[in-house]
Amino acid sequence: MGDIGKILIIAGLVLLIAGIIFILYPRLPLGKLPGDIIIKKGSFTFYFPLATSIIISIILTIIIYFIGRH
Repeated sequence: MGDIGKILIIAGLVLLIAGIIFILYPRLPLGKLPGDIIIKKGSFTFYFPLATSIIISIILTIIIYFIGRH
């Protein structure tokens, strides 16, 4: 049960740091990268942040890898 607590604390800290970064630097290009899919037709807009999702996934994978190494 102690491992779940560690994971929750670390996840909370990661979210806190990410929130601070987005507050201090609101013009980060995340969400507007080449490779993000945007389809506009009339009043309908479909947005799928493919490139942003891949980058965030890579960053989180690296963080989890280093946390899990003990």
